[in-house]
Formats: sequence, C-alpha cells, structure tokens
Amino acid sequence: MIRTLALILTFQLAGEITSRGLGLPLPGPVVGLIALVLACILRPALAEAIRPTTTGLLSHLSLFFVPAGVGIVAHWDLLRDQGLGLAVALMGSTLLAIAAGAWAFTAVARLTGSEEREALRDQGRE
Repeated sequence: MIRTLALILTFQLAGEITSRGLGLPLPGPVVGLIALVLACILRPALAEAIRPTTTGLLSHLSLFFVPAGVGIVAHWDLLRDQGLGLAVALMGSTLLAIAAGAWAFTAVARLTGSEEREALRDQGRE
C-alpha cells in the first residue's frame, strides 16, 4: 500500500514539475493523472498493482471532503452575509458552463458534418 501511494504521489509530483516547468495551463495533479493513466494503458500490470489501493482510497473518498466542511464552518459568518450572492454566482456559472459545453458540441458537430451524416443515415441514403 505504501509503495502504491508513493507511486501515485510520484506521478503527482512529476505532473507538478512538468506543469510548472513548461508553463502548462493544466494543474500539476491533472498532468500527473494523465501520465498515470497513460502508464496504466501501456503497462496493464501497473493498473492491476495499484487497483487494491486505489479502490480503498475511492471507498473512503468522503474523508477528502472533511477539509471543505471545516472551511464552511470556519467561514460561516461570511457565508451567512454573502451566501445569496455565492449561490447565484454558482448557479449562473453552472448554467453558463453547460451552455458553453452544448455550444461547443454543436459547433464541432457542424464542423465535422456529424449532423448531415446522421440525417442521411436516418433517411436511408448513406
């Protein structure tokens, strides 16, 4: 288990170094996770070796939310005063993100001609 955790943290550290060193717009842990996924694809034995530990981590995932809960309790006064504005900002940004995703999907579908092929297939022409 310690070896597996050390391996996961090593990938995270390598991702952090890569992200900062190359000035990438991705956070280091994301770069490290991508590298870990690629390593697991290239070496399936690695995926099998880390599976028990990662499954254990995922089963206790709720513990990772404890610091967020402590933060909410610690800043309760601020949340009470600014809570409505925060809620509106969260809902608005969520709706905008969904709309941007839908727009991007539609734009890519148009650029690749996916809609035309789908319509032709539905009509039996393709």
